[in-house]
Amino acid sequence: MQLYISPSLRHITVFPAKGFKEFMKVKVGSRRVSYRMLFYSLLFFTFLLRFVFVLTTVDTIDGESKCSTIGCLGKRLGPGILRRRLESNVPEVIYQVLEEPIGKDELQGRSDVPQSLEEFMAEIKKEKSDAKTFALKLREMVTLLEQRTRTAKIQEYLYRHVASSSIPKQLHCLALKLANEHSTNAAARLQLPSAELVPALVDNSYFHFVLASDNVLAASVVAKSLVRNSLHPQKVVLHIITDRKTYYPMQAWFSLHPLSPAIIEVKALHHFDWFAKGKVPVMEAMEKDQRVRSQFRGGSSAIVANNTEKPVVIAAKLQALSPKYNSVMNHIRINLPELFPSLNKVVFLDDDIVIQTDLSPLWDIDMDGKVNGAVETCRGEDKFVMSKRLKSYLNFSHPLIKENFNPNECAWAYGMNIFDLDAWRKTNISLTYHYWVEQNLKSDLSLWQLGTLPPGLIAFHGHVQVIDPFWHMLGLGYQDNTSFADAESAGVIHFNGRAKPWLEIAFPQLRPLWAKYINFSDKFIKSCHIRPS
Repeated sequence: MQLYISPSLRHITVFPAKGFKEFMKVKVGSRRVSYRMLFYSLLFFTFLLRFVFVLTTVDTIDGESKCSTIGCLGKRLGPGILRRRLESNVPEVIYQVLEEPIGKDELQGRSDVPQSLEEFMAEIKKEKSDAKTFALKLREMVTLLEQRTRTAKIQEYLYRHVASSSIPKQLHCLALKLANEHSTNAAARLQLPSAELVPALVDNSYFHFVLASDNVLAASVVAKSLVRNSLHPQKVVLHIITDRKTYYPMQAWFSLHPLSPAIIEVKALHHFDWFAKGKVPVMEAMEKDQRVRSQFRGGSSAIVANNTEKPVVIAAKLQALSPKYNSVMNHIRINLPELFPSLNKVVFLDDDIVIQTDLSPLWDIDMDGKVNGAVETCRGEDKFVMSKRLKSYLNFSHPLIKENFNPNECAWAYGMNIFDLDAWRKTNISLTYHYWVEQNLKSDLSLWQLGTLPPGLIAFHGHVQVIDPFWHMLGLGYQDNTSFADAESAGVIHFNGRAKPWLEIAFPQLRPLWAKYINFSDKFIKSCHIRPS
């Protein structure tokens, strides 16, 4: 091939190698295109055509099984270059074997399945297996390890369920000793509070806190941390609500361990006039809920025996059996306006929290007409804890939920909440709560599975005022990657989750934040062998 360029650079003639004269005449406007650029472009494409021809020829000579020359350049650079196809080096038989299902009982009693990668490689090298045998042994080894891992995870979840649901013998001992003290020691039967302080119980100039608990030790930590960190302890009123069986131990503890100048009231549910009158919706719902759960779940044995569900699903079902989710102490917060008809604002506290700062500024927060001041749980640095939205708690595959709520709406937390009782009394929040609890029971717990937060998210929908996350740090009871420094700097820390600080499964690096409010030299604590760790 020959190239002829006229002196004016306005004509270019291309002569083929075989002598047949073809020419291509190009006229280019001098102002628009550079002739020199056109010349170099033609040279480049001429070289490229020759390169492609050589590349294709050499690759054909090499064949598919070799890759030693420049002909494989396209394969090395990727399947998209020069439309060349990237061939897999993995034999098709391996894919076929690995995709075949294997029965759950097929490997039982087998002693020839490799127990580790080291054993697997040793067998393959020794036997010099073909691709099919390699794939069969690999599939058997991985399947066996998966089965063992699943069994171990389920056992772990079951043990954690038992550990978190049972009452530790130390706490049982404490309740018994305090009940005995109540019956034998007049000092353990004091009226709480004393008669001259009773008017403060309905005085809205005080800071009123409500704690519902049947755990004496946990309640003592909440109360002590609240009073110790308060800048105005003489203005603190703590209303402790408990059940009938825990009333005497609770009264004995706070009679013998006063937190003056703070005012402590201990009251059992049956002492409230509202609770003693007629039918109480929350109690009826709890009784039905317990019956439905026992039938629907089949107990922990039936849950663990299920071989088709993933371990995380089994863990969620075990968690749903936890007694706390059907505890009256958990449900009673929805009836605060009826329990405290004279108060206009309270801060409700769970018994698995620790207060580390003065909480009186909570009364200065502008609620903007809202009922519930709470921390949102969909924003924050900790993506594991602070990533909860409505879809995390409600079943949006159910039409009743799907039609009424937005799955991506941010959730909020129970544990430390400001409740404007005056604003609450102007709403139908309590009725909405009971309505949705009833709907969930009618649907065999298909709207949600766990606890009182899901119906709370529904009932308080549109009535929540978001407060600063400083006031409520969550997650200390179900993950151990929270740093001690971060937890120590929060206003309130919450051990929500299974690893409660009074249990042996508590995270040891976080437990001191709770344990420092216990006097381990106290005679009741010491005699029941309650220790710092």
